Amino acid sequence: MTRIATWNVNSIKAHLASTLAWAKSEKPDVLLLQEIKCLDDGFPRLEFEDLGYNVETVGQKTYNGVAILSRHPLTVEQRSLPGAKDDEPARYIEALIEVPGEQKSSKRQVLRAASIYLPNGNPSGSEKFAYKLAWMERLIAHAKALLKEEEILVLGGDYNVCPTDADVYDPEGWRDDALCRPESRAKYRELLYLGFTDAIAARHPEPGNYTFWDYQAGAWQKNNGLRIDHLALSPQAADRLADCGIDKRPRGKEKPSDHVPVWCDLEL
Repeated sequence: MTRIATWNVNSIKAHLASTLAWAKSEKPDVLLLQEIKCLDDGFPRLEFEDLGYNVETVGQKTYNGVAILSRHPLTVEQRSLPGAKDDEPARYIEALIEVPGEQKSSKRQVLRAASIYLPNGNPSGSEKFAYKLAWMERLIAHAKALLKEEEILVLGGDYNVCPTDADVYDPEGWRDDALCRPESRAKYRELLYLGFTDAIAARHPEPGNYTFWDYQAGAWQKNNGLRIDHLALSPQAADRLADCGIDKRPRGKEKPSDHVPVWCDLEL
């Protein structure tokens, strides 16, 4: 079984101890990180290498930043989302990962995984919102091209989209937020309609499966959450989906990220 997890750590330096502790205890084969908020040479590479991970990052000082950590050999294919040469923010990294087969005699499987930090887009109607939608258009175009390869593909990360009203604690109050706007949701559906499966929505469709709780106003204690972190699986990955879930435990610990890990197990 191969476990792939995604986690917006909201600064790897601020939350290094909790990230290392979770990686050490849960041992995901692939860990996709977002908002590492540091340059490449500032990422605590040695600490994760000591846990057996190969590390690839696309960093940016203070903001954004994504990473792929893998217990298996990996080759980076993209360090930015194709489609805009002048797009500087560090929001996308994609790699091929060689995963050993379940049996010793099995051939290695090739998994393609991407760590995504989609723009927030607020306030609605602003240039930031237009940038978010344009970024999603580029993601859809790239994902469509990737599907033609018929690979085991996982697009994981912080999408900054609540797909439905069931994914937000107060649908009416969040109606005009960029995370819940009809335009954002339509783009997310367009991505899925290419042939992707939202792992959590497929296996756990009940409302209240949140992945993010704001630091303000006791959101965690009141369970005022949002589901904005997703694992989108290609048909070849979805066919191998054994289980998936949201690990809420890190959010209840001292000095946590405001997001929690989302994971899926694939039979490779």
